Amino acid sequence: MPLYEHVMIARQDLSGAQAEGLIEHFGTILSDNGGKLVDSEYWGLKTMAYKINKNRKGHYAFMRTDAPAPAVQEMERLMRLHEDVMRVLTVKVDKHDEGPSIQMQKRDDRGDRRR
Repeated sequence: MPLYEHVMIARQDLSGAQAEGLIEHFGTILSDNGGKLVDSEYWGLKTMAYKINKNRKGHYAFMRTDAPAPAVQEMERLMRLHEDVMRVLTVKVDKHDEGPSIQMQKRDDRGDRRR
């Protein structure tokens, strides 16, 4: 099955537990349609570069999935209809990277980017 990475931004007035609950909710939608949620990360409440729906901040979540295209399309459709989700980005990847995403790594672990 194809591999995907998703980034979701939820409204700022949700609690952290509610934002993590959205990850579980959309993970079950994937599994109901024949897919699998490989890994998920809650990145926290972050300030955005510009306002979206009168919000300056948003709860960011990252998901790695292994799912057929119809399952991903259904999950994206339901994300766009959900009132708490402001933005969704889905990218098809060749393979999932091991370990935490760049966003979750400490600055010391990232290495020197100038080389």
